[in-house]
Amino acid sequence: MSEQKRNASRRIKMGMIGGGPGSFIGEVHRMAARLDNQIELVCGSFSSDYEKSRQTGEDLFLNPERIYENFEQMMQEEVKLPVGERMDFVSIVTPNHLHFPPAAAALEHGFHVMSDKPATLDLTEAKALRDMVKGSGLLYGLTHTYLGYPMVKQARAMVKNGDLGEIRKILVEYPQGWLSQLEESTGENKQAEWRTDPKRSGISGAFGDIGTHAHNMAEYISSLTMTEVCADLNIYVKGRLLDDDGSILFRMENGASGALTASQICAGEENALKIKIYGEKGGLEWEQMKPFELIHKPYESAMQIYTAGIDKNNLSAEAYSACRLPAGHPEGYLEAFANLYTGFAEAIRAFDGQYLGHDLIGIEEGVRGMAFVDAVVKNSNSDQKWTKIEL
Repeated sequence: MSEQKRNASRRIKMGMIGGGPGSFIGEVHRMAARLDNQIELVCGSFSSDYEKSRQTGEDLFLNPERIYENFEQMMQEEVKLPVGERMDFVSIVTPNHLHFPPAAAALEHGFHVMSDKPATLDLTEAKALRDMVKGSGLLYGLTHTYLGYPMVKQARAMVKNGDLGEIRKILVEYPQGWLSQLEESTGENKQAEWRTDPKRSGISGAFGDIGTHAHNMAEYISSLTMTEVCADLNIYVKGRLLDDDGSILFRMENGASGALTASQICAGEENALKIKIYGEKGGLEWEQMKPFELIHKPYESAMQIYTAGIDKNNLSAEAYSACRLPAGHPEGYLEAFANLYTGFAEAIRAFDGQYLGHDLIGIEEGVRGMAFVDAVVKNSNSDQKWTKIEL
């Protein structure tokens, strides 16, 4: 029986690595995965502390025999189970330094991978993982959550359709305020502790964490690749080891220019990701704090506001398919996250050993994200004006 037929009559089965007590994003992944009833969590290794992992699995009503002590045991035991009973893919929701090892193990055992971003701790690991994904022929996805919003998909479709003409300018910003104080020193903020630790987070703080979201958004909507950067990274909070703020100028492959700022010391801000993109025929504007609206500013014409909703409302097919609610009912973060998981489930159902063109963010974007961080840090630490993003 083909893989497609085996997967057509059942929910896709998911295992999870990470997401135990104190996890910031684990439960969000689980809620997103189950929102459309396409995915079922069947097993996991939720913590390096087995007792915590066992308790998490028990709270999630999992079979005790499928709550594992570590990801290695999880791979070894799951692969022994029959197809249709064992997990189809693994969701990795650990700190950055623990993204590559379980992803590599999953691919080696024949499981698809869905990983929280960034793909790996550093560029070397990202390139190695790219080789593994290509060699395995399996699916790999990254949860760049904001790309799941209908209006982000609408913006991408309008750019592809030529509504803006040739892209000339991109302005993208992501200010947060949660690290405006030395939170990592309190002993009470687990997220601050690992996200500001070079051994667990990587060579960059703010730019590795949220700057990659801004970079990814600019590339996704424009369908262009960023090629070089001129960067200025800062550490404003005394005692911090990684950047908590920064600004860059950048250039895209078609010659378009842009500016990107990412900061976690903008006191009072939450998750204020915002992008403006301009072409010869007009501009688009979207912000995460009002995600159900997309502003279109045509050249010498009236401004138009697109809104999400299942009345089609002049939306592209990509945006319409990502909507769930009637017009006038705003959709949010969980729905966007769920779009990524549902798309991954659809890709698994259609899987025949090759990538099938689903709107997924995969290993190539993962490598570009790590190459972006690498170039930004190198440039900020040098006297060069421009540094190429080496892929």
